Amino acid sequence: MSKVYDIATLPGDGIGEEVVREGLKVLDAAEEVFSFGTKRTHLPYGADHYLKTGETMPETEFDRIRDMDAVLLGAIGDPRIEVGKLEFAIIAGLRFKLDLYVNLRPIKLFDARFCPLKDKEPGDVDMLICRENTEGAYAGIYGHLRKGTPEEVAHQSMIYTRKGVERIIRYAFERAMERPRKKVTLIDKANALRSQDLWTRTFAEVGREYPEIETDHAYIDAACMWMVKNPEWFDVAVTPNLFGDIITDLGAMVQGGMGIAASGNIHPGRVSMFEPIHGSAPKYRGQNKANPIATIMAVSMMLDFLGEKEAGRAIEDVVAGLLREGRIRSLSAGVHGTDEIGTMVAEGLRGRS
Repeated sequence: MSKVYDIATLPGDGIGEEVVREGLKVLDAAEEVFSFGTKRTHLPYGADHYLKTGETMPETEFDRIRDMDAVLLGAIGDPRIEVGKLEFAIIAGLRFKLDLYVNLRPIKLFDARFCPLKDKEPGDVDMLICRENTEGAYAGIYGHLRKGTPEEVAHQSMIYTRKGVERIIRYAFERAMERPRKKVTLIDKANALRSQDLWTRTFAEVGREYPEIETDHAYIDAACMWMVKNPEWFDVAVTPNLFGDIITDLGAMVQGGMGIAASGNIHPGRVSMFEPIHGSAPKYRGQNKANPIATIMAVSMMLDFLGEKEAGRAIEDVVAGLLREGRIRSLSAGVHGTDEIGTMVAEGLRGRS
């Protein structure tokens, strides 16, 4: 065994425990086939823990995670808890306290039958969205005046720094250098949100350092339109936090739905977090109905980040093969058992050795 990675697992709420279990099943198979290991630390934080203890996630746990290699997250959110309380404390807590400034979302179609767009093939949908993850409208600068009265005023500020904008743009260009097309599209709304002129200028300045890379630009409303009409136009895109949150969910549907879409919350060279982009779906909890592919793809992304690139590619190849061969018939909840899909991927991975 060449290396052992220190991994935190945080299943969270709803279907989180089930999909993370299947992700770890696939990780077990990858370790066997590719000769590396993981030391896993289970973190219990989520709705059940909060209702039992009144604790969201203590600061000491963030300190402990800083010394690890990666975090695998399931899902956070429960209707028994006020909206946003756990999400802001745990997910946003990890993103902000660990400075996970890249939200990386691959949008890749594995089989045309899962795409809701007419006449689109896998070669038409293969992009990376690089969403800034620690600034913008989600920075947490907000407030209320005269709350609960007819004269109530609410505000929330979009905050951009040169450092924050430049580092995500530079990350996007570096990722484009690794891809055949070598194209980066800036997605913003600088014509209406004049603070985003900082994005326009920084994108142009950084772009001059990468003469090999083709650059393009789209306002967020037009980008949503083009993603539906001509997804093949996109290779790598970089965008502010709020717009990235929106357009990547649109992209997830283009590739087949939330059940297959994964994301990485990344700080290159430091501990980073990987998760499916779907919610906690509490109505399916404990029913063995949830589709775990998004979590399995998050494991693939995690391994790529850790340097186990061959293992990460192999997981993606197995998932793609199962979809193309029709062995996974649907991405909808309940068509396959959660454990059934996890077992198919794990066995497929072992079968490659």
